[in-house]
Amino acid sequence: MKKQLNTTLVYVLSILGLLCCCVSGLGLLLSGPAYLIARNKVKGYEQNPDDYEGNINAMNSAKTVALIIVIINALYLIYTLYLLLTVGFDEIYSKWDEIMSEINKNS
Repeated sequence: MKKQLNTTLVYVLSILGLLCCCVSGLGLLLSGPAYLIARNKVKGYEQNPDDYEGNINAMNSAKTVALIIVIINALYLIYTLYLLLTVGFDEIYSKWDEIMSEINKNS
């Protein structure tokens, strides 16, 4: 029985990881496994192409998308850690509270 090169899971995890990158780069928890799954499928295909059916070009594209989203999440995580270390949590929270009160005032 041949293994499928199904890119759906990789794309779903990658897109969810992109949506979660605004939450301090936590999309890394979704896009990281997406990249690992795609990389393992591509490696398996390269070692035994007869054991797989599906489009390897589509899996390579999914792997590239996942890698780009991993990089975006890693950069946002580094930025968040930098803010926490330089500004501090209290300053970030007071700015957040100020923005939320302004939103509530306008609505």
